[in-house]
Amino acid sequence: MLKFGTDGVRGVANVELTPELALALGRAAAREVPGVRWGIGRDTRRSGPLLEAAFAAGLASEGLDVVSLGVAPTPAVAWWSATEAAPAAVISASHNPFPDNGIKVFSAGGLKLPDAVEERLEATLMGLLSGSGSPKSTAPQGAEVGALTSAAVHGDYGATVAASIEGRRLDGLRLVVDCANGASSVVAPDVLRGLGADIQVLNAAPDGININHGCGSNHPGDLQDAVADSDADAGVAFDGDADRTVLVDGSGRLVDGDHVIGVCAIDMAARGLLPADTVVVTVMTNLGFRLGMAERGINVVETKVGDRYVLEALDEGGFALGGEQSGHVIFRRLATTGDGLLTAVQTLDVVARTGKPLGQLADEAMTQLPQVLHNVRVAERDPGIIDRLADEIAEVEAELGDKGRVLVRPSGTEPLIRVMVEAPTRQTAEAAAQRLIQAVERLT
Repeated sequence: MLKFGTDGVRGVANVELTPELALALGRAAAREVPGVRWGIGRDTRRSGPLLEAAFAAGLASEGLDVVSLGVAPTPAVAWWSATEAAPAAVISASHNPFPDNGIKVFSAGGLKLPDAVEERLEATLMGLLSGSGSPKSTAPQGAEVGALTSAAVHGDYGATVAASIEGRRLDGLRLVVDCANGASSVVAPDVLRGLGADIQVLNAAPDGININHGCGSNHPGDLQDAVADSDADAGVAFDGDADRTVLVDGSGRLVDGDHVIGVCAIDMAARGLLPADTVVVTVMTNLGFRLGMAERGINVVETKVGDRYVLEALDEGGFALGGEQSGHVIFRRLATTGDGLLTAVQTLDVVARTGKPLGQLADEAMTQLPQVLHNVRVAERDPGIIDRLADEIAEVEAELGDKGRVLVRPSGTEPLIRVMVEAPTRQTAEAAAQRLIQAVERLT
């Protein structure tokens, strides 16, 4: 059975993530996640309506009302959840290829489920699928059965994103926007045009099977070429559910999440909007980011990989900005989750206000050190191997000193050991990584 990861359940639609599983998950969610009215949004995959219908049926069979939000970015669904104080679900596999799909759940208020609730939800789901789960003593019937309705969300959500820059505009900026044939297609072009930007749109014609196909944040090559060829000021690429984005500067160079967070952190600190002059990132964030923030007097809090852990650290510390290298960025005073469109608007607002090109702002924020990442396949998941590698890791770290960084960690979902090394040159990083890979192979 599919297990919950850091972003709900995910698998091949109709093979691993079946309608039967989605139905049972809807029933389990109704029992374990407080709320009497749910919202459900989805991305543009062909399997989306199928799985949405099954999940909604599970909720309604337990007596809960369901509002279908249609095709909507994940952050738009989270916004609805926060605005309506109601739980919600998103049918999406984010940046994965179109045959995959997933279901992620927000508690009332637009926050991802706490670990304890997710564990109960998974246990209840397993009980229902195995037939051992306890049925309700009296099944809802008649008027007690949940009602299914629909509502549009992207208009109000888009207006909220546009309002986040407090009446300022993006007039004069020329942009290329890649919607990945995903959920951002229904809202991002309208918001950016409404703010005054002159935009060229790529990949905003979803047909159910072309989501993320050679486009979007995972495949930004065409966007980079289009920005350079059109002499645009910047490019924006979303993933399939639009909870993350990568940007492209005027030369066609990628500006990843590390640079975006750095640009926004420096700007927010200068305007007194960065509490405790602190930003939250994950262990995968480039060492160059940490060095760049140190030069600016900005503190860095580090978490495990996963935007849910970034959010937890933001809330625990009362901080305002955090995110991941992949482009999940959370502006905590404006949103409850990573939001690709909000991130683009906030970053482009810095460009418009300062008059500096995006590439210059990114260079001022940090110098990215070469990073080498290898996945070493092992026979089975073995978290204890990291302890057995401690001496070898320590030796490599000592050789790199404060000019490099090592991260070796087991995958949370696959029998893989991830080996990441950063160093002043790619050759140095690769040599160190190969040494650690050999150590892993000796121990497995």
